[in-house]
Amino acid sequence: MSEQPSNGSNRLASTETKITAGFIVVALLSVLATTTVTDSQWVHFAVLLGVGVIAPTLINEWRD
Repeated sequence: MSEQPSNGSNRLASTETKITAGFIVVALLSVLATTTVTDSQWVHFAVLLGVGVIAPTLINEWRD
């Protein structure tokens, strides 16, 4: 006999995944915006890393 999945596994994407995906989209848009302001590669990288990786990680850790 197979067991029924728990209620928590019925969701398509978790809240953490939605937060991370949203921040990735914002990060890409932010990098595009910074290209109009500066040509500095390290600024683009810092924005991408800060908004796309660090910010959602901090938020998801804070929520737990």
